[in-house]
Amino acid sequence: MISFGPNEEQEIVRDAMREFAEQALRTVGRECDESASVPDDLLQQVWELGLTATQIPEEYGGGGEDRSPITNILVLEELAYGDASLAAAAVTPSLFANAVLDYGTEEQKAQYLPLFTGEKFHAASLAMVEPGALFDVLNLRTKAEPKGDGFVLSGQKSFVPLGDRAQHFLVLAHNTAQDGFEGIEAFIVPRDTKGLTISEPEKNLGLKGLPTVGLTLDRVEVAAAERLGGEAGIDARRLVAASRTAIGAVLVGMSRAVLEYAIPYAKDREAFGEAIAKKQAIAFMLSDMRIEVDSMRWLVWKAASELEHGLDATRSAHLARVYCAREGMRIADNGVQVLGGHGFIREHPVEMWYRNARTLGVLEGSVTC
Repeated sequence: MISFGPNEEQEIVRDAMREFAEQALRTVGRECDESASVPDDLLQQVWELGLTATQIPEEYGGGGEDRSPITNILVLEELAYGDASLAAAAVTPSLFANAVLDYGTEEQKAQYLPLFTGEKFHAASLAMVEPGALFDVLNLRTKAEPKGDGFVLSGQKSFVPLGDRAQHFLVLAHNTAQDGFEGIEAFIVPRDTKGLTISEPEKNLGLKGLPTVGLTLDRVEVAAAERLGGEAGIDARRLVAASRTAIGAVLVGMSRAVLEYAIPYAKDREAFGEAIAKKQAIAFMLSDMRIEVDSMRWLVWKAASELEHGLDATRSAHLARVYCAREGMRIADNGVQVLGGHGFIREHPVEMWYRNARTLGVLEGSVTC
């Protein structure tokens, strides 16, 4: 029979990630939020799971497993169920490695992919987001001006995950010689490149456990060899679709966490002599939350399936991201409402999830599948 669920291998991976998220991420999520940092030993622990290395070909030192966006969004949901900030931190190196794997030249793959297959955590990141309320990935203000055999990059980036320790940045910029999506190029920029300034860690409303920075590129010169994909460039539509699908998966995981926290609370909390879960307003709210979590998941799965089968997932990924951002925020808000006054204090995690939902709803390029 046709099955619309994970296969046996994916079920095993999902169960393992669920256990890890509950034991390793959920337990330190609040501490990381309060300190606005992620411990190096936790990143190393996550690294040893092989989230990045397993899908890198054996010839570059990886596990040689097939690249599977579906498996990756299953993993992301479970990690985000533990903690959204730490889930994003866990897969940040994949932002760089997966792009090189998908679009890089043979020389670029041979040079950079082995960095992600060693025993020690290697930080690299994607610089897509730009400061300003009207950021549009189709209209990047960061420019790549052809100069001789290379390019000159000028502009600013914000919300670059793990930028405080990343050794390489994949900077998205608009090639001034082209228009539209075809003009979006990616350039590999080492941390110590002349003209690159890295800001102090940003102070964000949510996802505080994920250190992010801003980048200023003041006429940064890069060689043609650092243009990802060489003359062929990248498929910007697919890269953006993968990022949007992944953000949707993180929102699904976090929304499920809110729901599964609110239900037992509503059963235990009594008002006027009975559990508030028996109150129609609360019961209907929890029911709607369950419906929307499942709806969000199906949209994310559809977009991931199109990515896995090489289809144009632009529309599906956009719908998944928009719907998950809207409903994820509503679910987080309902979680706060179910807990009442307890929803606003740090004794319970729902206020943190509320802030994370708001931040995730305005992001691009912080996670990928």
